[in-house]
Amino acid sequence: MMKGLYARIVIAFIGVASGVLLISTIAFILETHYHFSLYQSQTMDMNSPTFDAHFEQALVQSVLWSAILGILLSVLLSLVVAKRITAPLIQMKKVAERMASGELGARTTVKGNDEIADLGGSLNHLAEQIMQQEQLRKTMTADVAHELRTPLATLKSHMEALMDGVWLPTPQRLESCYEEIERLRFLVGDLEQLTEMDSPHFKLKLHEEDVSVIVHGNIEAIRASYDQKGVTLVWGGATNVKATLDRQRLGQIMVNLLMNALKFTPPGGKVSVEVKEEQHRVLIMVSDTGIGIDEDDLRFVFERFYRVEKSRDRKSGGSGIGLTIAKKLVEAHGGTIRMESGVGVGTTVKIHIPKN
Repeated sequence: MMKGLYARIVIAFIGVASGVLLISTIAFILETHYHFSLYQSQTMDMNSPTFDAHFEQALVQSVLWSAILGILLSVLLSLVVAKRITAPLIQMKKVAERMASGELGARTTVKGNDEIADLGGSLNHLAEQIMQQEQLRKTMTADVAHELRTPLATLKSHMEALMDGVWLPTPQRLESCYEEIERLRFLVGDLEQLTEMDSPHFKLKLHEEDVSVIVHGNIEAIRASYDQKGVTLVWGGATNVKATLDRQRLGQIMVNLLMNALKFTPPGGKVSVEVKEEQHRVLIMVSDTGIGIDEDDLRFVFERFYRVEKSRDRKSGGSGIGLTIAKKLVEAHGGTIRMESGVGVGTTVKIHIPKN
């Protein structure tokens, strides 16, 4: 069944062709009738040369007039149809040029319910996405500068104080400098990981592994940090859950999620980790009783360097790269990662990884 732009073009061309044939037929009939009537008024001899001349003249004039009228009609209708079809495309071209020149707020007018209208809607949606990405890029640039500037400024002030003799080089002062250097090292390391995962040469080392063993091992490795803060870390779920994955990368995902949950869960809170086996995939859930995330911020949490405003200090907010790394690694496995959260209630991260 024809619909949309295809139907409009087909109907337009059928109308043009039908109009040409109709006008040609009418012109032929009228011209022929006119010359036969003229002949009959001049002679009654059907075999005379006059009849032949008039008959030939009628046919020639009919064909000529039909051709002329048909061409004129075709040109006129083609111009109208072409203008109606190309007008929105020309408008979209101008909008795209304005967007390319930096006017990201430019939008095209969407009318109708055909493929051209869909194209206009897609162009507007693309413009919205570009605006969001541009805003995220600006935010990321500001956050990178903030993350690098703060520890560097701290180091500079510490070094100046030590050099001027204001501070003595005590172990506590040196440890403070060391912590700032470590903060910079971890930030650079996270950026290197993102660059590596964006590289076309990035590959996973896939083997059949026991997911529950890997997750439990990472929980035990990080448990000391939880005990130090006074946050309960609970492990549960199925055992002997097999899947084809990269053991090291899954561990990296779990460390990022567990450290993120620890940052935003106050002392006395609880973080639960579960592994469940589904029909064709494995479910890993990390739930905490932390401060939660507002709905407006939730859709941006996996963007690099994005952090909710209430956690912008470096010690609690981190660099905002951990969740981005986790998302990229999960998607590299062909899986999905989703976050559910409520302010004051807590946050749950759900990871689905295919078994094969």
